Amino acid sequence: MAIDGIDDLLKRGVRGKRVLVRADLNVPLKDGDVADDTRIRASLPTLRRLLEAGARVVLVSHLGRPKGARRPELTLRPVAPRLAALLGTGVSFCESCVGEPARAAVAELEPGQLVLLENLRFHAGEERNDRDFARALAELADVYVNDAFGTAHRAHASTVGVAQLLPERAAGDLLRAELEHLRVVREPARPFLVLLGGAKVSDKLAVLEALAPRADVLAIGGAMSYTFLAAIGEPTGASLVEPERIEDARRVMRASEQAGGRLLLPSDHVIAQRIAVGAPTRVAREIPDGWLGVDIGPETAKCYAEALRAARTVFWNGPMGVFEIPASAHGTEALARAAAESAATVVVGGGDSVAAINRLGLANRIDHLSTGGGASLEFVQGLELPGVAALEH
Repeated sequence: MAIDGIDDLLKRGVRGKRVLVRADLNVPLKDGDVADDTRIRASLPTLRRLLEAGARVVLVSHLGRPKGARRPELTLRPVAPRLAALLGTGVSFCESCVGEPARAAVAELEPGQLVLLENLRFHAGEERNDRDFARALAELADVYVNDAFGTAHRAHASTVGVAQLLPERAAGDLLRAELEHLRVVREPARPFLVLLGGAKVSDKLAVLEALAPRADVLAIGGAMSYTFLAAIGEPTGASLVEPERIEDARRVMRASEQAGGRLLLPSDHVIAQRIAVGAPTRVAREIPDGWLGVDIGPETAKCYAEALRAARTVFWNGPMGVFEIPASAHGTEALARAAAESAATVVVGGGDSVAAINRLGLANRIDHLSTGGGASLEFVQGLELPGVAALEH
């Protein structure tokens, strides 16, 4: 099955057409302003191309989890001026995403103009993929573009329902780029290194089970590593361990071994007695009672970095420690630098991993920083994403 892109739309012509763009503008807000505009910037290439071609752009997104209720603190209104500044053009805002106010706002658009509609999730029909809500959105457009890869694993009205109602549909530039780069993880050049971190095995169990048999090297860090260490009888002190996931960890280890892969676990740790800025830390090979692991140690960081440099394809998701605290960020930062120096194709998914790379100013040296989160993890597992499938024709 084929999926059209923006190039295909431009070849057919979009001047004067109403183009409904589903973007991911789920940005953090602070004191009523946009605190981080990374996701807004990610949407710019698609929006610029459509506006320059004379489309009448109708932009929709969700923000937060209002669960079908209108919550003023989750309005998309603060996004409009930030988007206007980044685009260098006017952006109007409509306080509804469906109904007469939305229809009137769209009718006022001239070719090359854009209106941002209010939070989709103020309506319960969005997350239910309600047919009537999808139809109300489809009434606003002639063409549908999905550029919100981060929500492509959700069968919502704005990701699936509208696409099924509008025959002219396409993937935006961001979504296409995500699919192209993440396909490299599905069909990797070898050696293939999977580097997984984060808090809990339960959060990553599905991707662990999917990638363990496919990875030449599976390296595990972050708090989830302590469940694996507990599974092989290593002392973990007061570290976060999920007792109910110990057998799952053993199953993942067996799958990696049976497939001929190498499983890497931390051989040393940065430990503390509490997680707090300024709390004393030290490096230890074993974690004593009353102490907890807060980061991989320098020996482990060196080992993982060597594996990264030896790989041809790398998929990294999740930090190696409590990277928000400087004293326990060294492992994540060391691997971010190794990733930037590596000749491998490196794909990084997950907000914390991406944030660490951005903080170090290394983003332009990484092949791909995924905006997808859960969508990235589901795609690399080989699962079908409803929002992508709905674009096929």
